Parts: sequence; C-alpha cells; structure tokens
Amino acid sequence: MRGINTQTRKIRERVFEEVARAAFHMGDASHELEEIPFRVTQPDVPLYCESIWRERAIASERVRLAMGLSLRPLDRPVHLTEGYEESNITEKYYEPPLMQVIPSACDKCEDNKIEVTNLCHGCVARPCMEVCPKDAISRVDGKAFVDQDKCIKCGKCIAVCPYHAIAKRVRPCREACGIGAIGSDEYGRAMIDNDKCVSCGQCMASCPFGAIADKSQIFQLIRAILQGGEVIAEIAPAFEGQFGIEITPAQIKAALLDVGFSEVYEVALGADIGAISEAHQYVNEVVDGDLPFLLTSCCPAWSVLAKKYFPETIDSISEELTPMVATARSIKKKHPDAKVVFIGPCAAKKLEASRRTVRSDVDFVITFEELNAIFKAKDIDFGRYEPGRALHDATGAGRGYAVAGGVAHAIEQCINEYYPGVGVKIEHAEGLAECKKMLLLAKAGKKDGCMIEGMGCPGGCVAGVGTILPIKQAKAAVARSVDESTEKIPPRDLLEIELD
Repeated sequence: MRGINTQTRKIRERVFEEVARAAFHMGDASHELEEIPFRVTQPDVPLYCESIWRERAIASERVRLAMGLSLRPLDRPVHLTEGYEESNITEKYYEPPLMQVIPSACDKCEDNKIEVTNLCHGCVARPCMEVCPKDAISRVDGKAFVDQDKCIKCGKCIAVCPYHAIAKRVRPCREACGIGAIGSDEYGRAMIDNDKCVSCGQCMASCPFGAIADKSQIFQLIRAILQGGEVIAEIAPAFEGQFGIEITPAQIKAALLDVGFSEVYEVALGADIGAISEAHQYVNEVVDGDLPFLLTSCCPAWSVLAKKYFPETIDSISEELTPMVATARSIKKKHPDAKVVFIGPCAAKKLEASRRTVRSDVDFVITFEELNAIFKAKDIDFGRYEPGRALHDATGAGRGYAVAGGVAHAIEQCINEYYPGVGVKIEHAEGLAECKKMLLLAKAGKKDGCMIEGMGCPGGCVAGVGTILPIKQAKAAVARSVDESTEKIPPRDLLEIELD
C-alpha cells in the first residue's frame, strides 16, 4: 500500500500534523495534545470502527507514539499525557520497542488458513479433493469444504482449482515481514517478536487497519528548533519528488529554512564517501585479499539482519559508516555544537541513530511523512519559493543510493574509475526475504568474489515506510536527479578532503 493515499495514511498524517502544531506553541502543550483525538475523529459518528469511542482510543495511542511515548498498558488506567513532562524536552531517543502494535486497532486477522470462497462451482471433476494429500476437502451442500484440523496448508488445492475459488488467508503484516517476526498474542492480535525484528517497518506499511506504528521525535525536534541554536538538516537522496513531483530541491531547502533549520545538507555526500571507501575495500580485501565477499553497510535493516541471523558474515560487512552517519560527522566537524537531524524514508534509521556509537552524531531522525506533517503545521506553500537545485554537496553516484541497485552501481563506477581493468561481480537483493536468501547463498560459498548490496525495502530507499510518493514515480524522480548531477562520481581524494 506504499504510495497510495489510504485512509490509514491520512489518519497518521493528521495526527502528526496536530502534534506538530502543538509543539510549535511554546509552553505546556498537554491540553492541546488531549484534544487531538477529538479533532481527528467525528463528533458522534464513527468513520472506521463500530464506535466513536474505539476510534478515539486508537487516536489517543497514535498521539502517544507521535510524542515518542510508549503505548498505554491494558491492565491499569493511564492518562493520555502521562509521561508528557519526560517528552516535553529538546532531545529524546526512542525507548524500545520502536515498532508497536496498537491493540485496539488490530482486527485480529485470520492467519495461515486455506478456505473455499463463494466462487466455488461445486464442479464434477473435484480436482481439489483428488490432490489433497490429507483428505481435508469434502463436499458440503454441493460445494468444496476444507477441514481446518486436517489441512496442512500445502496449497495443492489452490493450484488446481479451475475457478480460483480456493484462497489462502495470510495476515498482511506477517506476509510483509521477511524474517518471521510477526506472531499472535493469546487474543489473536498481531504481536511483534522484538528479538527477531529489525525495524524495517514493512509490517506497518502493510497493515490495512493502521494497527502498527513507530515512535516519532517530531515534538522534541520542534522544541529544539524553537529553543534556538543550530539545528541542521541532512536529507536523504530519496527526497526527490516526495513533496510534489514539480517541487525542486531549492524549494525544499527554502521550506526547511522557514521551518527553522539553520542549514541543509545532502546525505548523498555521505553516500559518496561510502562509495569511495567500499570501492577501495572491495579491491584490497576481496579482489586482492582473503575476504570472500563484501556486504554493503548503508541499509540498517540489511546489516542488522546479517549480524543477527548470519553472525559468520560479520567480517564481510563493510566497516564504512552509513551515509547518514558519515554526513552527520562531516557536519559536526564544521558545526560541533549543532543538532543534526536526519530526514529520510526509513524507520530502521531511527533505531540506528539510537545506538550508543551513533548518538553523538545524529540527534534526531524523522521520515518524509513526518516532515510533510511539519510543513503542513507551518502552512508551508512551496509556490512562494524559487525553483532550482540549490543542493550541491554530492554527485550522481551518491544520489543514486536511493534506489535498489544504486549502491552497488555507485561502487562499481568508482572501481572502474580508480582501478581500471579490475573486474567487479555485483549482486543485490531487495526485501528481507530475498536478503536472507542471498546471505544463505553467500554463507554456502555461492557468492565468493562478489560485492553484495542488500536493501530491506523492495525497491530500495524510495520504497521506505516513511515515503509519500508511489515507488515508480519516486524512482523516476531519483533518476532525473542523477542525470542532472554536474558531477557523476566522487573524486578519489574526497575522503582526504572530508577528513581534513
């Protein structure tokens, strides 16, 4: 459902916008926060649930998550704004877990169940009955019927039905999770296994009830901006087109400055730095060394997947900083007292920034979706700003990191430029399920000599759960940005320049 302006997306945007508006009002905003569930629902007629009270209960939990607070417990009364004082600050990292299921919003979807739909014609051939290895299908009232106690979910009946009348029900969030981190609690509601979860957010993007959400820092970020001092934005290359196909980087930069940011940098600068470093590492350690293969490091969901599920590959994961961190460190060398805000498409970046080794570099992480709510809260009109590029920190190679295959392509371009004649074997995987398969092949020795790029989101960063634009349009916007870049690949001495 990414890229579709669904009702669940509209609800999220409205809550973020209202929380942002409350944050921009100096002083105690607790009363305004308490009003939000009433503002985002109808006075007395429910729009989505069986009662207005349930809709407001769900909205209340969304407000808490947007404030960076945890969901309220189900076994004792807790006020909507309990914990407000701890969140009414200018700096706050996420208390785990980042991804949470809102119990009152979950529809308790049936999971892993094969059943016969009303498309069944009760045909004479009955191929479904013939192929079932457990005799789980019988004829009831002239139609096929699946005995759930006997069914082993092999899917043979689905494959042979001439009317496509047999379907497998799978919980959307579980189907979207490539690592099996979604289960069910004792009441049938979705439950996230935080020991398995890598915070890619695909479950959140796939839930048609909006029952899964992540925590936000927008309230604390706005408070930091209002406090004064330097607050610098670093914006990921997937931003192209996200706020309107015709909206240019110059207009987005002007809007960010109007919101209160001191300066704006491209995260593609850090991507350029990473491409150079990983090009050297691939040649020195894979081609000329003993490393069997090299795994790129820019996608946190991919690297956490490798470290958590394939610990034997740790030595093959690039030690290069992610573009977010490399850019932030570059910024803090020039502005040591500034707060750095990463603006991007990714939920997993929130988890990355909260790690002890990254905290001093990245102070806030917000998504394009959250930034769009801030723009709305400030009544930003892009038409007031002059169009143009305005951002000149990076090359086409770094900007291409936003799409699947772009990381490996940038590294390959650097190798071809810096090491003429050296061959490069490229592999890339999209989505955690495919990433897992790729790591299994690498572990088995099937990918020796390769540069392997992994992206947690199918399509790359432009398909992240914090994006706004449909994936196809986002890819086209990034491609235009790459084509229009004055410099195509970073100079070999960029690392030395940034280190000076």
